[in-house]
Amino acid sequence: MINKLTIIGIGLIGGSLARALRDAGYVREIIGYGRSIGNLQQAMELGVIDRAEVSLPDAVRGADMIVLAVPVGNMAEILNVLGPVLPDNSVVTDVGSVKGSVIATARPALGARFAHFVPGHPIAGTEQSGVAASLPDLFQRRRVILTPEPETDSKALARVRAMWEAAGAEVAMLPAADHDRILAVSSHLPHVLAYCLMDMVVRHDDHRAILENSTGGFRDTTRIAASDPVMWRDICLANRDALLDALRQYHADLGAFVEAVERGDGKWLCETFTRAKHARDGLNKKI
Repeated sequence: MINKLTIIGIGLIGGSLARALRDAGYVREIIGYGRSIGNLQQAMELGVIDRAEVSLPDAVRGADMIVLAVPVGNMAEILNVLGPVLPDNSVVTDVGSVKGSVIATARPALGARFAHFVPGHPIAGTEQSGVAASLPDLFQRRRVILTPEPETDSKALARVRAMWEAAGAEVAMLPAADHDRILAVSSHLPHVLAYCLMDMVVRHDDHRAILENSTGGFRDTTRIAASDPVMWRDICLANRDALLDALRQYHADLGAFVEAVERGDGKWLCETFTRAKHARDGLNKKI
């Protein structure tokens, strides 16, 4: 049971976590911190939080669980302010899509309290953003990856795991480097490709005709290009090395497709499509 939960950043993920924990009866009081008075007011009107604060020290005072639900690009600023005012009994976790850069920032910012920081990433979300898009069941049967460091306190880790399980999630553990490498391929690369495809189309001379006649495949492929551009800019930069590896591999594979089409190699295309279809069919069974 969490007595006082402070969520720094009441958007889709932070708001959904607050709703899930409230519905589960796992939290007594939820405090929201942010810089937008309008967003905080909306969060209170929706019943997502009990109280709003625009002062970080006031927001975390007496909190036993603090969740950093801000974009990766804002983590350093928040952590540097949080370090000196972190309550002694607080556990801190985050929801960032990149773990290595967050950990590297948190270690010096939190100092001796770094042991009570549990890096995390819920593999859940939509292309929508803001507290109005939050959903109480967003994490049901979805995976949350925790990436504890060697010095992470075992009790803090257990408390964060229990929080996510109360929200309906399945918790897994990974080293931070493995997380960033895997998510570069499974999440960051698909977003980059969706943005690139959509941008290519709108720069086309007859883009209106293309969009008016777009198929379900085009809409499915580009759906995530409706995601927050600033958030994804920050993710790309924070996970630069792993994303570059994924982009280079994809670039090489796409080049192979170009060559196959140029030489009219239907056998190569069919074998590749069949292999991909079998893999995707297997994924359908898992989800």
